[in-house]
Amino acid sequence: MRVLLTGAGGQLGVELQAAFGGRHHELVAADRTRLDIGDRDAVASLVGAVGPDLVVNAAAWTAVDACESDPDRAWRVNALGARHVAEAAARAGAHILHVSTDYVFDGTKEAPYLEWDEPRPLSVYGTSKLGGEREVVAACPGATVVRTSWVVGPHGSNMVRTILRLAERGGPLAFVDDQRGCPTFTADLAAKLYELGVARRPGIFHVTNQGVTTWYGFARDVLAAAGDDPRRVAPITTAELQPPRPAPRPANSVLDNAALRLAGERLLPDYHDSLERTVRRLTA
Repeated sequence: MRVLLTGAGGQLGVELQAAFGGRHHELVAADRTRLDIGDRDAVASLVGAVGPDLVVNAAAWTAVDACESDPDRAWRVNALGARHVAEAAARAGAHILHVSTDYVFDGTKEAPYLEWDEPRPLSVYGTSKLGGEREVVAACPGATVVRTSWVVGPHGSNMVRTILRLAERGGPLAFVDDQRGCPTFTADLAAKLYELGVARRPGIFHVTNQGVTTWYGFARDVLAAAGDDPRRVAPITTAELQPPRPAPRPANSVLDNAALRLAGERLLPDYHDSLERTVRRLTA
């Protein structure tokens, strides 16, 4: 299978390269320096030259707060860019797997969100990512759309690395305890994306590691995994964050992996196991 990967330089893209590489597939990995998905001609040219069987669109602008102050850039990459990739994939006869986010929901539901719940994003980032989902499905009705949440891992900028960096400075730490979600580790997520993409599974899937926590609880888990004292972390509310964040966050980001679970598919492991491995790698 010939695979074209967009967003190959991001923290998930690096793991997707490992997942698809070396498995008798021909992988063309395009980071943002090679491909600006907001440029329709550039996307069409690359997809036409590669002639992929599968396109994995992991390209996105994920700076949630920055999206609030530059909505045009958010829409250009996350929605219009997704349109360009899906349009080119359809023209090439390729299956497309598109990565989306828990931020398409407003977080007001008490129970975990199902794939069939109505999206109601709160932020520019969430709204633009929902736009991307709709563009992909409109151009490629059999597309695979994967929503995930709280993505972390050994590469790039993410909360595990941030928590470890802050802990090294000494002193107390404070993290919000009124936002719930499922941490998802890039290696685990990439492995499942590989399975779904190669199998050309159509529809929307929620894919996260198992286990629910808050950012406060997760920070305590990170410190414990690093051999530090989790009691250094204090709980605060979102309203107490200083400075306040420009983009509103959903209070409940928990995604029920119902489409996988009800189909009898293997779910990702508990996040604690993956956290231990990631922290060992980052602190070795």
